[in-house]
Amino acid sequence: MRRMNNGRIIREPKYVLDNTVVGDSWRMFRIMSEFVDGFDAMSAIDVPAVTIYGSARTPVHHKHYLLAEKIAAGLAQAGYCVVTGGGPGIMEAANKGASEAGGLSVGLNIGLPHEQEPNPYANFPLNFKYFFVRKVLFMKYSTGFVCMPGGFGSLDELFEALTLIQTERIKPFPIVLVGSDFWAGLVDWIKDKLVGSGNIGPDDMLLFKVLDEADEVVNYLKETIQA
Repeated sequence: MRRMNNGRIIREPKYVLDNTVVGDSWRMFRIMSEFVDGFDAMSAIDVPAVTIYGSARTPVHHKHYLLAEKIAAGLAQAGYCVVTGGGPGIMEAANKGASEAGGLSVGLNIGLPHEQEPNPYANFPLNFKYFFVRKVLFMKYSTGFVCMPGGFGSLDELFEALTLIQTERIKPFPIVLVGSDFWAGLVDWIKDKLVGSGNIGPDDMLLFKVLDEADEVVNYLKETIQA
């Protein structure tokens, strides 16, 4: 932190971000390299993939952690590859559930200033520098999304998927919001404010499903994922 002449304290950035024009041309090559490496790795997976999102801050033994672990195990046993962001919390739980059930457990990890260390349960780990490259891989290679309770990152990924499906930019796939107690307020707000004001249509509410139990989630995805 640094104190200004007027007494105001400002927080200086902990990390130097990739936000200057110097080296932009070389940055493009780094971005291209991440895309190429990611596409090559993910295209080698020959089973359908389901991505599980959720908070990196969820502690072990929390009910959401245990539920994510159980959902991932069920998906792995059903023959699906489980993909996460590769970090702690819900991501760790999902990778753990999939790997311990004998499934392919993919972790698309990204370096962050805090909270994002790769978990040890991803038996197919990939590392990224750029958020948008990683998000493209989530969208491109997933046949379904499971959204556990999370923060800004989880909401970002959820709404990007909904937008791309709504605008027919990607092939539609099922999106499950797990935990009616967590998601109810957001769902009510979407219905009241977005549908109610005409900013989205009533049919857009059908783009996602709210479920609570692991078996419900796994069975719903098995029924709705297109081969």
